[in-house]
Amino acid sequence: MEEQVIIEIKNGIIYQQETLILNNVNLTIRKGEFVYLIGRTGSGKSSLLKVLYGDLPLAGGSGFVAGHDLKTITWKKLPFLRRNLGIVFQDFQLLTDRTIDANLSFVLHATGWTDKEKMRARIAEVLEMVNLKTKGFKMPHELSGGEQQRVVIARALLNHPALILADEPTGNLDPDTSDEILRLLMEISRESNTAVLIASHDFMTIQKFPSRTLKCENGKVLDTNVFETV
Repeated sequence: MEEQVIIEIKNGIIYQQETLILNNVNLTIRKGEFVYLIGRTGSGKSSLLKVLYGDLPLAGGSGFVAGHDLKTITWKKLPFLRRNLGIVFQDFQLLTDRTIDANLSFVLHATGWTDKEKMRARIAEVLEMVNLKTKGFKMPHELSGGEQQRVVIARALLNHPALILADEPTGNLDPDTSDEILRLLMEISRESNTAVLIASHDFMTIQKFPSRTLKCENGKVLDTNVFETV
């Protein structure tokens, strides 16, 4: 049986304000797939991710993410799309004035969780998944960069997402820590059957963990399947 389609864009057109960024985008990603999105700075990687989580409109063509129609989605419906997504940013975006547990609790509250026992259990579960089960009481500044990025991944996993979108998740990390983060994301994709799309220009690191690769180049998204240096 064919795996469930998580992302499907047909003849997609993406603008940033008045500037055409990507044209004729055709893209399918299925449940459990681990996919890189590569390309030079300014080639459209971040713009494509923004369309996928509803931060930029899809200007033309059709697009579906986790069952949500990108062409008809409204601000009111956007939270329902984002509950199906886990988003991992380069700059962590953790709340610096509260503990790791409180950071994760904040997200659960914001996405409609109310049962405190279930919330505690889910926080413990995701911290264990990223090997931080003893660090929940710490403040973000007490953790290394790699540990903070693991917290961000734990945060992305809270609502059992169908898809994780990661924008340069290793951009601020040293090579060994970058390897750890990519290995962790691959494990999550495999063990949780979660689709993962990683935008990166960290070619040295992703060559160590080869997988299907999309390339933004000259306003197009090319499905190479084989990693190639840009």
